[in-house]
Amino acid sequence: MTAQATNSDASQERVGLLRVLGPVHVWALGVGIVLVGEFMGWNFSVGKGGAFGALIACWVIGLLYTCVAMIDSEVTSTVAAAGGQYAQAKHIMGPLMAFNVGLYLVMAYTMLEAADALIVGDLLAILAGQSGYDALDPRPFVVLIIALLALLNYRGVFMTLSLNFVITAAAFVSILILFIGVKPWQPGAILQHQGLLTELPYGWIGVIASFQFGIWYYLGIEGTCQAAEEVRSPSRSLPLGTMTGIMTLLIAATLTWYVCSGLLPWQYLGQATVPLYDASRMTGSLMLQIFLFVGTMFAATASANGCINDASRAWFSMGRDRYMPQWFGAVHPVYRTPYRSILILIPIAVSFAFTGLLDQVITFSILSGLLGYTFMPINMILFRRKWPLGTIRRGYVHPFHPLPAIVLMALCVTTFFATYLGFGTQLLAMMIFYIVASLWFVLHRYKFVRRADQFTMNWPKPLGY
Repeated sequence: MTAQATNSDASQERVGLLRVLGPVHVWALGVGIVLVGEFMGWNFSVGKGGAFGALIACWVIGLLYTCVAMIDSEVTSTVAAAGGQYAQAKHIMGPLMAFNVGLYLVMAYTMLEAADALIVGDLLAILAGQSGYDALDPRPFVVLIIALLALLNYRGVFMTLSLNFVITAAAFVSILILFIGVKPWQPGAILQHQGLLTELPYGWIGVIASFQFGIWYYLGIEGTCQAAEEVRSPSRSLPLGTMTGIMTLLIAATLTWYVCSGLLPWQYLGQATVPLYDASRMTGSLMLQIFLFVGTMFAATASANGCINDASRAWFSMGRDRYMPQWFGAVHPVYRTPYRSILILIPIAVSFAFTGLLDQVITFSILSGLLGYTFMPINMILFRRKWPLGTIRRGYVHPFHPLPAIVLMALCVTTFFATYLGFGTQLLAMMIFYIVASLWFVLHRYKFVRRADQFTMNWPKPLGY
């Protein structure tokens, strides 16, 4: 290695990510990514299992994500490094699992970002049509929103997540306003549950099939882990931000289902692009329509913003550890952000968004996320086995172990089956992609990895080592 290369490496090591975030920013990152799922995407579960099937999916998948939040809060508050679940796998399970988990994260967030940009473009096209203008091509708006949010992320994480907190909170308030606006205390006045709710149209197999899109209520809350290296107090901020985040989403998901199922027939609701906005139009109130239009725009923007943050942190961490080319592991000397990783993911997100296939993009994002959730129970059990309670300091200890891990694994397997029922070809294609990527890592990339440089935690040797 030349002296110039050595100096370059040393310079990159000196310039690290800034520790400037608190619990509010962690909440804004987790809820900001996910809340768009209350405004779109979840309703495809209604098309699979009917309105009641979607409610069952909402609560069952809510249990899945509660387990995810509990497990993540313990492990990430202990492994406080950028990359979240990737950093966990690197320390606990080894290089091949870490590479795959890092790839799951990048693909899930990048495709979710593409779906968010699609929603923004479609909303503007809908607004133009309702205003009497000719049909707008949404693609320029897709490029514009991704480029602007990438620039925001490029300039600094504190500003990025402070903005996310404001627009996420505003989007959540718009759901509360709609709930109050439909007068739930006067059944039949506006809400028509008695006439619209039906039995399960496809039986219990439809309910299971609906689990796939029930994930959309919560997909991305695990992204709070990506902030681990940039929070001021990981042991406090990560568990607090994550657990309050999942509580917020459980409330928002239930309110969303209640309002939409009482205003829209399940046949229409199951294929609507922006169901909450459509529900607001059914009330006949222009003010509610404006609130929900703005709320949907804010939710999609916050989600895309958080996805850029999370995907770039995972890609940056893999570059820093040489799982990907080290060039991606650079930190901007002024803004202290992983700027190269932010920029390289822009064309990938745009290309997915340009397909215009919202349900397909959502499915690929869900599948990548689901693979990551399947890793978590194994990771948690190994973590407790290798470093039992009392051997290392934990910021949070989740209760009832190993029950959450067992429940999470069972729900993941069930959801894989649900995905197979509706999108078997996509599931097979995604599995082939990750197998090929694993072979590439083992046969080509692994020789660049320096295993001794990866273990950044000052832990004792694992039990039985």
